[in-house]
Amino acid sequence: MPRRARQRSNTGIYHLMLRGVNRQNLFMEDEDRLKFVETIRRYKQVSNYELYAYCLMNNHVHLLVKENKESISITIKRISGSYVLWYNKKYSRCGHLFQERFRSEAVETDAYFLTVLRYIHQNPVKAGIAKEARFYRWSSYHEYIENAGIIDIEFGLNMFSENKKTAKKLFEQYTNEINNDQCLDDHEKPLTVTDTEVIEWLKKLGIPNIGELHRLDKPERDKLIRELKKMPGISIRQLARIIGISKSMIGRV
Repeated sequence: MPRRARQRSNTGIYHLMLRGVNRQNLFMEDEDRLKFVETIRRYKQVSNYELYAYCLMNNHVHLLVKENKESISITIKRISGSYVLWYNKKYSRCGHLFQERFRSEAVETDAYFLTVLRYIHQNPVKAGIAKEARFYRWSSYHEYIENAGIIDIEFGLNMFSENKKTAKKLFEQYTNEINNDQCLDDHEKPLTVTDTEVIEWLKKLGIPNIGELHRLDKPERDKLIRELKKMPGISIRQLARIIGISKSMIGRV
């Protein structure tokens, strides 16, 4: 079946979501998240896009961007390709990391722009991994409240007020309102055991990173997977996402 063409935005603004292939984690530790933020910073200069918001979750990323001369598809290929090369080298792996086709939706009104802005910054809250948006490190929320770094905050803040101090206060209030916003829905369900705890347990078992796990002989790897499956609260789906091995293979171990 042929792919359906992406909806074009008359404003050039898009809400994008990049997911890990088979919902695999994109980030194993903070160095990986820092590298991804550095990558989107670098390609702002190359591709000349405007960035209004981002949020890095475990196995997907949200971006709110405006394309200029270069199409957003080319921009995302640049960003994802650069990050995957670095990631694969770091973890001694090869092959795809991102799902081949990223998801997108056009943002064509001020009202929907604000909805997406809130939705992105509320993603960790609705996923149950942060009590409030301000407690989550890996989003652009802090650039709106404190000092801008890579985010073009003026466009969004001006929708609240021309006075920057007032705009920031209104942005904070708006972002933290109880809501039922529905955009590119990919919430991660609250977990009994967190991904970080699983990764720390792996380190205690003598596996410093996922690349080391994949280099193990099958008997050793299966023994390790059996140990991980004993963790209280872990699911096969979560384990598959973290270590990049299919649910069916883990289920047979």
